[in-house]
Amino acid sequence: MNKYYQILGKVLNHGKLQSNKKGNIRYLLNEQLSLTPADLLDIFESHSIARKKLKNELQLFMQGERNVERYRDVGINWWDYCGSVLVNSYPTYFEKLPPLIAKINREKRNSKNYVLFLGETGAESNQAPCLSLVQFQIDDGELVLSAYQRSSDANLGLPSDIHHLYLMARQIELPLKSITLNLGNVHIYENNLERTEQLLAGNESVKFDLNV
Repeated sequence: MNKYYQILGKVLNHGKLQSNKKGNIRYLLNEQLSLTPADLLDIFESHSIARKKLKNELQLFMQGERNVERYRDVGINWWDYCGSVLVNSYPTYFEKLPPLIAKINREKRNSKNYVLFLGETGAESNQAPCLSLVQFQIDDGELVLSAYQRSSDANLGLPSDIHHLYLMARQIELPLKSITLNLGNVHIYENNLERTEQLLAGNESVKFDLNV
């Protein structure tokens, strides 16, 4: 079982119950998911991920595109509930990523921590980023990428974030050593519990509900 599925199984078997404005969830606090390139390959080969859509989404994020219609134009409709414009959401922060990547590729300093912060507090938002920080470090000529997620929907958000982080790592001109996600709150919504069990039992055709 790949490491992503292991996290799903852990939430199912050991998660606590909680109610919030989006619905009931089963959750765990402060979990960590550390992935080597082999682990990433294992996940991408065994789990269906909308790779083209996520690649297009990241490109639009990095362009600072806030118009939801532009995402819909490339087949991405999961932002429709936010209205016509993404306010203080991912594009606000990811538009800072291209110059950061260029700086890393130019300097490649082992002693420097290159950090992208997301989701400053106190600012108006219609969808605060669940991903809060991405850190790029160089260790013996290899890239070590770390991320902190304040909140992670294990069914829909987590695999998408894993793929986004992988796509970021590919833009760094160094071999990837590892990607580590620190998950402040990783959860499965009640209406997706049974389908998660089906997924882990081998049914790769299951579809999960987006809870907003």
